[in-house]
Amino acid sequence: MVKGPGLYSEIGKKARDLLYKDYQNDHKFTITTYTSTGAEITSTGFKKGEVYLADVSTKLKNKNITTDVKVDTYSNLFTTITVDEPAPGLKTIFSFIFPDQKSGKVELQYQHENAGISTSIGLTAKPIINFSGVVGNNVVSIGADLSFDTASGNLTKYNAGLNFTHSDLIASLALNDKGETLYASYYHTVSPLTNTAVGAEFSHGFSSNENKLTIGTQHALDPLTLVKARVNNYGRATALIQHDWTPKTRFSLVGEVDTGAIDKSAKIGLALALKP
Repeated sequence: MVKGPGLYSEIGKKARDLLYKDYQNDHKFTITTYTSTGAEITSTGFKKGEVYLADVSTKLKNKNITTDVKVDTYSNLFTTITVDEPAPGLKTIFSFIFPDQKSGKVELQYQHENAGISTSIGLTAKPIINFSGVVGNNVVSIGADLSFDTASGNLTKYNAGLNFTHSDLIASLALNDKGETLYASYYHTVSPLTNTAVGAEFSHGFSSNENKLTIGTQHALDPLTLVKARVNNYGRATALIQHDWTPKTRFSLVGEVDTGAIDKSAKIGLALALKP
């Protein structure tokens, strides 16, 4: 893939991953196995409060075509077929959920050294059309994300974003929710050797006049152990420790406490992923 500004979804992604990725207050167990034909089978179990959920997914790759099929607790069948680079820089993604007849969608992604474009259309008589585009390079990029409902003739989503990358620093600015919410994020790599980084995200709602600030950091204690922590202006603090027992076995422990209501019990999340 040609280096360039990437897709619109990558604006602010580094900061979002630092502040939100892998943080979970549920219990999760994942085991992945491989068949002799190369198919990857993953079974996942969740415990959300008092509810138990599970899904089984299969991934099969043949040359540049990847097929993902997942069945969940409610017997929904999720299917995604990805064709990677039928032409340079191009990716085609076809997805649908059975039995939801209106869920079918085709997406085209194209990445160039000066642009990144993604467009999708629902496979219905009056589909929703999504389009996002970014122009620039791997230093500065600007883009927009739009959705148009052909049934009502209205724009259901329009967002805009700006991304700046320089050496070990990434700064992003986005206007989302039809111009109602402003997001600003910051990500800084402190030490690549220890995977140490800091980041922050600030959001302001123009209608509600509500502000939210989240600050976080991560640090690798050793090549196998990563710790992360974050806190927001509402006093909610969360910490994560992630340890790889083996290259294919990962254990995660998450704890969250509301410092404004310290009398309440802390939330604990557990995750175990096995790839024998």
